[in-house]
Amino acid sequence: MIQKALFGAGCFWGVEEHFRKLNGIIKTEVGYSGGNTENPTYESVCYNNTDHAEVLQVDFDDEIIAYETIVEEFWKCHDPTTIDRQGPDVGRQYRSVIYYFDDIQKNIAETSMQKHQPSFNNMIVTEITKADTFYRAEDYHQKYIQKRALSE
Repeated sequence: MIQKALFGAGCFWGVEEHFRKLNGIIKTEVGYSGGNTENPTYESVCYNNTDHAEVLQVDFDDEIIAYETIVEEFWKCHDPTTIDRQGPDVGRQYRSVIYYFDDIQKNIAETSMQKHQPSFNNMIVTEITKADTFYRAEDYHQKYIQKRALSE
């Protein structure tokens, strides 16, 4: 069955590139979620107080890849111990967050976070919260790294 996963792990370009290659991922879309502004733009998320995170939404076939596996990949693709930053990218839009669509996803995310905490020197600061409206980012952000690699 096709399901959705939604999370933020820093700049959405690299996060999308990491996940789009996984077997069982049907579709990836980058965008914005978790804020207080309807129909945000990249510029408004970066320079105004929208409180949106840069996020990746994936459609996945749960008969090929389990949600648990997707959450495992989430921990691998960023540093979940830094508040509102990933590497040189600083700001609330770069926060570490897992948005869940149901109680099953919530429980999986919470259990996984507890399991992974001992492997980090600092406390995990990842937010785990109910999924909010997903606003698709502008077309030029979709598969950004893949498009750049193809043009070089």
